[in-house]
Amino acid sequence: MSENSPEPFHHAVTWPEIHRDARLLVRKLMDSGPWKGIVALTRGGLVPAAIVAREMSIHVVDTLCISTYDEQLMGTVNVLKLPEAAMENGGEGWLLIDDLVDTGTTAKKAREVLPNAFFATVYAKPDGQETTDLYVHEIDQDIWVHFPWDTEQQYVAPMSKRAKTEKS
Repeated sequence: MSENSPEPFHHAVTWPEIHRDARLLVRKLMDSGPWKGIVALTRGGLVPAAIVAREMSIHVVDTLCISTYDEQLMGTVNVLKLPEAAMENGGEGWLLIDDLVDTGTTAKKAREVLPNAFFATVYAKPDGQETTDLYVHEIDQDIWVHFPWDTEQQYVAPMSKRAKTEKS
């Protein structure tokens, strides 16, 4: 982002929204399968994968752990853990679930590991959409999404009281 670019818009997804949207993903997946299991792309895919697993009565859930959002090495792709059973036949018959595909960097690495898995996300930004097989909602590329597991609820003073404090 250049010095003159506006700050990205932030959107906080609530627990009820992620639950509703993961269930919308399930509705889109219901007529597909049968599935051998689910691979959650961690960490963001853990919550949606749990909801999908419950709603679709899938009892085998594994993880593909890929890190790309390191504070020091932004954009560096590190595969931390592989889903051994799902890797047989390149993930054929497995659902790969994530919360959001952004630029597609993590998704491309996941596709290298599990090229035959069916990749579904709850949210997708334009730059990463081509890496998914299915998503529920499109999100503008310049929106930074805050998920409830990454945020903390806290008291915020009313704006009128904050304004008085800021003037002092």
